[in-house]
Amino acid sequence: MEAKAKCDIAIIGGGASGLAAATGALQACSCSVVIAERLEKTGRKILATGNGRCNLGNRNISKDYYHGSVKNIMGIIKNSPSPEELFSDMGILCTSDEQGRIYPHSNSAASVLGALRIQCDMLGAKEICGFNTVKIQPLKNGFLLHSENGDTIQCRRLIIAAGGYAAPAFGTDGSLIKLLRDTGYKTAKICPGIAPLRVSPESVKGLKGVRAKGIVSAIADGKILKTQQGEIQFTENSLSGICVFNLAHLFSEYEGKLIIRADLLPEMKRDKLEEYLYMVQSIRYDCTLEEFLTGIFTKNLALYLMKNSLGRPLTDLISSLTYPEIQRIAAKIKCLEFKVTGCSSWQNAQVTCGGIHGSCVDEKLHSKLHKGIYFCGEILDADGDCGGYNLQWAWASGLHAGRNCALSLESEEHK
Repeated sequence: MEAKAKCDIAIIGGGASGLAAATGALQACSCSVVIAERLEKTGRKILATGNGRCNLGNRNISKDYYHGSVKNIMGIIKNSPSPEELFSDMGILCTSDEQGRIYPHSNSAASVLGALRIQCDMLGAKEICGFNTVKIQPLKNGFLLHSENGDTIQCRRLIIAAGGYAAPAFGTDGSLIKLLRDTGYKTAKICPGIAPLRVSPESVKGLKGVRAKGIVSAIADGKILKTQQGEIQFTENSLSGICVFNLAHLFSEYEGKLIIRADLLPEMKRDKLEEYLYMVQSIRYDCTLEEFLTGIFTKNLALYLMKNSLGRPLTDLISSLTYPEIQRIAAKIKCLEFKVTGCSSWQNAQVTCGGIHGSCVDEKLHSKLHKGIYFCGEILDADGDCGGYNLQWAWASGLHAGRNCALSLESEEHK
């Protein structure tokens, strides 16, 4: 059967990193590029980023915001155009907020995807949608991609930008990671990232729907691993909110040991809190215990803290509180702990932690196992915190892989 398309470079995956890879390749040299996308349209996941606003990246870039075994994440990002530079060249005006998060001025992810598609079309990239790659066949001078419906694409070079497991509704189901693992690629432990963390339903009974600002810390074996500040959200069986999302990547390494500790009043030291609670006792002397903390927290959270601090009816009077009991209440507010029992489902995750191990690629993101294959984006063991860091990696790694892939073709032709 004749190949559906023949090209210099085929890109598996038409998401953020795949579209960036096409741009990087076509800007580097004259070549033919085909994007093989399993869905009916490219870039569907882009439309969901930043709650539809598309958080393009962040002005505050540091290695502290990235995780994984790919060694030169920061080098790739620093040697690539910033999101503002990249999209300015595509006619997109960008803005940023107080946290450094970069957005299109339109506040529309659709305008970003439109600009990417226009750019790729102007440069000459061809899209083949509905092409679900199920086999990569090495040839003497390249590769033959096989789709599940029998179509094929022949190429001289291959860039794999197929994403991970997160958000399968947008076409990333991890099938390419499985295929690559079967052909000898090492993968880091995989788990959902930027996602809620599960706890026992009993430990959060009565807190469903509660939101509270505070500081959360991930702890294992008594050691604080990472601390985040923000709004903590409670469900019937999990902890959520951006501050929790940014701790989710630790689950894979510390499964069975991970504890989330919350300080619900970080602006007040414990001794000052005890003094304050003692004052509240004098003000609400004749009220019942269920009213003790309602001036500080929402009612459900106030009742939860009282129930989990005291072993007696909340119908007792506040006047009956002893100072040791006030100390216990203060301690609970400052140190509320939850044992993590699991991670979120892939449907609720924004990114994949783990993927093709960094030892499988060189600094150009070229495979060490198969000459002519490059990787970029979420399929690699490289992920970032919430705040635009993952899209920034997608743009940077896509441009980097695309450029190096195209230059390898040019170098080959000059030999």
